[in-house]
Amino acid sequence: MASFGPAPAEITVRPESCYNAAMTLVEITYELQSPLNQEQLRRLGEFANTYGLRKFRVDEDNKHLSFEYDASRLRETQVTHVLGQASISVTRKVN
Repeated sequence: MASFGPAPAEITVRPESCYNAAMTLVEITYELQSPLNQEQLRRLGEFANTYGLRKFRVDEDNKHLSFEYDASRLRETQVTHVLGQASISVTRKVN
């Protein structure tokens, strides 16, 4: 059996290292008018890939949708605009 030298070193990538330390993270939570369907969740995923959205979380028990985003790249008005494009109705901003 041929030997090709030592095994490659294991590389650990920490999620926090993928983001610029200078960015301003903001979390915003909305109360949903109704539960999200699969199409709405898919559109949120596309939004995350297109803009500087770091993550979103759905709390189905409390009907809340939370976003964490880079406020240096994205404004709250842009978040609410995308909610409208994804046909997601919210009743109010929780925080």
